[in-house]
Amino acid sequence: MTALVPLPVLLPLLGAALTLLLVNRPLPQRLVSVSCLSATLLVAVLLLVRAYRHGPLVMQIGAWPAPVGIVLVADQLAALMLVVSSAVTLCVLLYSIGQGQGETGESAPLAIFHPTYLVLTAGVTNAFLAGDLFNLFVGFEMLLAASFVLLTLNGTRLRIRTGSTYVVVNVLASMIFLISVGLVYAATGTLNLAHLAARLDELPDGVRLSLQLMLLLAFGIKAAVFPLSAWLPDSYPTAPAPVTAVFAGLLTKVGVYAIIRTQTLLFPDERAGKLLLVVAGLTMLVGILGAVAQSDLKRLFSFTLVSHIGYMIFGVGLSTVAGLVGAIFYVVHHITIQTTLFLVAGLIEQRTGSTDLRRLGGLARVTPVLGVLFFVSAMNLAGIPPFSGFLGKLGLLQAGVAVGGVLPWTLVAVGTLTSLLTLYVASRVWSMAFWRVPCQTVRPSAPLPGLTVGATTVLVVLGVALTVVAGPLFDVTTGAAVDLRERTPYIHAVLPGGPP
Repeated sequence: MTALVPLPVLLPLLGAALTLLLVNRPLPQRLVSVSCLSATLLVAVLLLVRAYRHGPLVMQIGAWPAPVGIVLVADQLAALMLVVSSAVTLCVLLYSIGQGQGETGESAPLAIFHPTYLVLTAGVTNAFLAGDLFNLFVGFEMLLAASFVLLTLNGTRLRIRTGSTYVVVNVLASMIFLISVGLVYAATGTLNLAHLAARLDELPDGVRLSLQLMLLLAFGIKAAVFPLSAWLPDSYPTAPAPVTAVFAGLLTKVGVYAIIRTQTLLFPDERAGKLLLVVAGLTMLVGILGAVAQSDLKRLFSFTLVSHIGYMIFGVGLSTVAGLVGAIFYVVHHITIQTTLFLVAGLIEQRTGSTDLRRLGGLARVTPVLGVLFFVSAMNLAGIPPFSGFLGKLGLLQAGVAVGGVLPWTLVAVGTLTSLLTLYVASRVWSMAFWRVPCQTVRPSAPLPGLTVGATTVLVVLGVALTVVAGPLFDVTTGAAVDLRERTPYIHAVLPGGPP
């Protein structure tokens, strides 16, 4: 089973090489892409089952033992993220193929889309499996390089301008991360995460806190937490629908994953807990208030994306097992639902030619399937029972109540208010785009490609299925949270003889 660990990274990279060779042959290119991501999903499921039953799986790359060599680690958290990300990227790929078959306009995927998309997938999986800080940095850089290409597909002036903003901000975050990596190595002599868990405890408190804050700053920009989130609503909405969807669903969650991993493994004390709680509360409020003020559907969803990142940071900031359980569950939920909503926005744009709520109307009557897809996903995001959004938020709020104190109780109130405002935003979109009298922008003669609708429907069903399998899923997230808090399962798996 250990040989399976590098496959989620290798399969997309090999697929990228093959699709690049097949750049002038669209059908084989698509078959290779779908096959690679399907195989990646299968491997991810096998890794999750193995990690849940027997603990973390570790691959020492090049047979160099840790902490000298590069290590890939598939524990319950990493394997769960692999499963969700693989399922989402596969559905988005199918959506993009359907979109390309259905039209030849500006948003149709180009031949370079497939190799770049697979490199992006490899960057995501590498970040989840990385067992050292530098390999995590490499994963982020793979994401950055591929995402800039995807963000500027077709080369329109607006896409290049917003893509440049995205790249500048993320390069800045990468520079901060790289400086942090250098400082960590200078202070400890290692970058292996399991080894750092022991070495960082030996440093003076001031040095440890400085390193912790540097890493949080870098990951906070990647995760788009307030006040480091202003770049996101301007960057995402201009990209093609499948690109925006995978960005919204995955890229910020890689930053959240890095925060969860480093805060639990490297800095298990609660010194940054209050800071994270304050940031979480501000991220929720500022994001959802920004969404309330929007009239464009993609920008509105971008602001809800920022807002709901706050729920995940809330769970991390509580520094308890219950908080981590809620945070991990909510990451899984949000990857699925936020991706779905952006795909629905893409379908609306494809059907009507616009995502401006002021120009939309009557979609529930003209295209009922769009009404169903949006309504189920929006209610899930808002946290209406019995959807997974409700279960995730309930778990986080209960964890906050269990901790007690002024700040956790304040976050419970802010989280409740954010959920109500999310429901208001969803109701406003439904009223303006789906319920009122149809506008002239609705084009009755523009049917939606079946594959795009099918891929979106699969994600909607997957979001509903999170409720059905909530019991087993909470078992997995609880096991992951317990391992994160104990640290020893991860450390002993990587360094069986203990830290040198």
